[in-house]
Amino acid sequence: MPSNQSPLGALPSRFRRQRVLIIGCGDVGQRVARLLAPRVNLLALTSSPERGPGLRAQNITPLAGNLDQPATLRRLAGLATRVIHLAPPPGENLPDWRCDPRTLALLRALRLRSLPQSLVYGSTSGVYGDCRGEWVKETRPVNPHTPRAQRRVDAEQQIRFFGRSSGARVHTLRIPGIYAPDREGGTPRGRLLKGTPVLARADDVFTNHIHADDLARACIAAMWRGKPQRTTNASDDTRLKMGDYFDLAADLYQLPRPQRVARSTAQDELPLMLLSFMSESRRLDNTRLKQELRLRLRYPTVETGLRDC
Repeated sequence: MPSNQSPLGALPSRFRRQRVLIIGCGDVGQRVARLLAPRVNLLALTSSPERGPGLRAQNITPLAGNLDQPATLRRLAGLATRVIHLAPPPGENLPDWRCDPRTLALLRALRLRSLPQSLVYGSTSGVYGDCRGEWVKETRPVNPHTPRAQRRVDAEQQIRFFGRSSGARVHTLRIPGIYAPDREGGTPRGRLLKGTPVLARADDVFTNHIHADDLARACIAAMWRGKPQRTTNASDDTRLKMGDYFDLAADLYQLPRPQRVARSTAQDELPLMLLSFMSESRRLDNTRLKQELRLRLRYPTVETGLRDC
């Protein structure tokens, strides 16, 4: 196991490569792994034994554990030199709806032995709440309007305290809508085929996006180059209102544009989850992403990314 003084130097030379632990190794986590392999040793926490062979096929070592069962996380202590935490908070059965017990359990496990050199947390731009279409920089105070966004705020606060108190370099990415043609549910095509309406122009809200490949690259950039105890908006350069986004996608897919409805009648035609997204409007400033993390977006706009479909 690594020592407290030199987490790499205490190991045999064949084990001195950086060891990256991915928490929440879903679509984006696996994209991160593909970009990193074989330069580092890759580890991933999984609560599903059946995922083991698939992870091993991607040169990822699966580690059995469950963020909802803290006792199973003790083996994570001291294993990784860097951590990428992409697991969402739980959505139900919580003693306190405002808190994220999964992040708390993970950080407690990481404290048991030598700490990682860096930790990247994938949060959500929903922590800003409704900004009435204003430009949003990372310095804007959070104002969560939903329980899930409040739990993300709690996780961010835990991450920052972990960094300040331990000396580990932590970096938070605030992520908007993720899209990619090869991602399950990663394009608006399905919604367009269903004919789901969008808001009328007078009621429409700004929406923000990031291609899954660019997000994976942002995670890696934050892990290696991210400034300590910092937050970055992980968004592309698109400046679209939601209805315009679906109109653009419909044109690219050669499908009918969606119907426009007034907000006053939308609650009778749209799911509650979708309505909650339509109640918040903001434009994310991604200057820090491109300047501090020195990330050149491969898909700078939604149109560029969707053309790959």
